[in-house]
Amino acid sequence: MSEAAAPSNPTTPPAVTGLIDEVHREWVQVRVPDTDYRLRLVPAEGLSAAVGDKIAGVIRVQALKMMVIPAGGRYIEPVQGRPRRVQGRVIGGSTALNEVYVKAGPGVVVTPLAPQRAGDFAIGQMVSFDVRDGATIESG
Repeated sequence: MSEAAAPSNPTTPPAVTGLIDEVHREWVQVRVPDTDYRLRLVPAEGLSAAVGDKIAGVIRVQALKMMVIPAGGRYIEPVQGRPRRVQGRVIGGSTALNEVYVKAGPGVVVTPLAPQRAGDFAIGQMVSFDVRDGATIESG
């Protein structure tokens, strides 16, 4: 499988591998191999990428309001374009950094926005949330 497995250490951010499909002034499109995902992400400062480049990195999003749900699948919506909604299982995090690590197909690092905090969520919970515009990818 092309994406990294869930970290064995729940304090390690999940990484994703992919290929750069498109490069624009404000975003890059990352194709996640063996999936239909083509995610438009803002490259973190210092990340340079050209069409066809392989990338291994960390996807970061801000959650507008995270909800714990009883069941459901793992996904990022839409499959192509800017991430707008994410649902998946909590696999780790850092209360000090206010980060929750979610396996949602590709793994993502989530910053819950106030009044929520990373400490409000536990490993194993299923969560669902809308994503604030500006999801990023940084070298991992």
